[in-house]
Amino acid sequence: MYFSKLLIPTLREDPGESEVISHKLMMRAGLIRRLAAGIYNYLPLGYRVIKKVENIIREEMDRAGAQEVFLPMVLPAELWQETGRWEKYGKELLRLKDRNDRDFCLGPTHEEVVTDIVRREVKSYRQLPLNLYQIQTKFRDEPRAKSGLLRGREFMMKDLYSFHASEDDLFRYYKEVKVAYDKVFSRCGLKTFYTEAAGGDFTVSNTHEFQVEAPSGEDEVMLCRLCGFAENQEIAKVKAGVPCPSCKSGVIEKINAIEVGNIFPLGTKYSEAFNLRFLNQKGEKELVVMGSYGIGVSRLMGAIVEVRSDGKGIVWPESVAPFAAHLLVLGGDKALQKFAEGVYDKLEKEGVSVLFDDRADISAGEKFADADLIGMPFRVVVSEKTLVQEKVEVKRRDEKEAKLVKLEELIKVLK
Repeated sequence: MYFSKLLIPTLREDPGESEVISHKLMMRAGLIRRLAAGIYNYLPLGYRVIKKVENIIREEMDRAGAQEVFLPMVLPAELWQETGRWEKYGKELLRLKDRNDRDFCLGPTHEEVVTDIVRREVKSYRQLPLNLYQIQTKFRDEPRAKSGLLRGREFMMKDLYSFHASEDDLFRYYKEVKVAYDKVFSRCGLKTFYTEAAGGDFTVSNTHEFQVEAPSGEDEVMLCRLCGFAENQEIAKVKAGVPCPSCKSGVIEKINAIEVGNIFPLGTKYSEAFNLRFLNQKGEKELVVMGSYGIGVSRLMGAIVEVRSDGKGIVWPESVAPFAAHLLVLGGDKALQKFAEGVYDKLEKEGVSVLFDDRADISAGEKFADADLIGMPFRVVVSEKTLVQEKVEVKRRDEKEAKLVKLEELIKVLK
């Protein structure tokens, strides 16, 4: 892809409204632009990252036996009234009326909708377990949207809902999703802590969060680095500085963290509200047991930038980077341009995604600054110095030293 043909409006200065590193860098790198408080446009580079994150999530959800669906964002009030959440949810639920004066809301989550589907379609134990997920836009009218994608009002989310014939089967699948989530976050280049957290009105026990350590994180987590024991500060029974209650050898410390995922054992509370029952093997009706599992897709993108950056810009992991390589041509000589075009064409033919900075009116210093800011895993430079040797200069974004290599070796490095 040619830089000159893409919408990549990089900025030299931090935007005034940005509060955290990820917000500053994503705005400066031309990944996102603010439309309103907590609502963002995703520009081409940013949306390429989102799609790669979504693909990783889909692969792991599919491996975990979940089926993808897509549910409406505009939801009728009647479903929310069945669970009582129409009144309980508060001002975060954005309510609206249609032309017939019927009440609706913008979906902040979809337990009601998916439970209604299963109530209509599932009748027998033979149809259970059933695991349905979607990747979709949500809206929660946060009182103070801040920190860019880390706390927005409109956001992208993967929400999975599981339906079971027993609580034992729910917790069997709960463990499977935990493993799947570990794989998702690892593939996205993040280290997460599996953190016990408070339950809610519609859970049967405490829940679990997947937390990424970051100084800017809004959550406080009591953590043992030795064994990974972690509790959200809201429910913590331990204090910083005391021995770990799990491994006895580590010491508890308090960290700030960003929640990127959560899993909830819902039990039968939604089933009771919707009278969701199935016929067991004896022909008797029982309540379906449910679980709910979320990943903040757009927040995940923000968290990656928040913890994977340096003083110059973003340092993308290869798995979710907009492109694998950033190719820079330094100089306007025709032979140099022809050589650079040949490098670009060869990489594309070999299946290596490349952002080719072909801009003729930009200095070498500006091109280097943009490459560091945008943060592709590899920077490839073609210049007069490399041309005479019929080589290119290649450098990993997270390393200091560059080296000269032949094109064939470059392809091996990038693939």
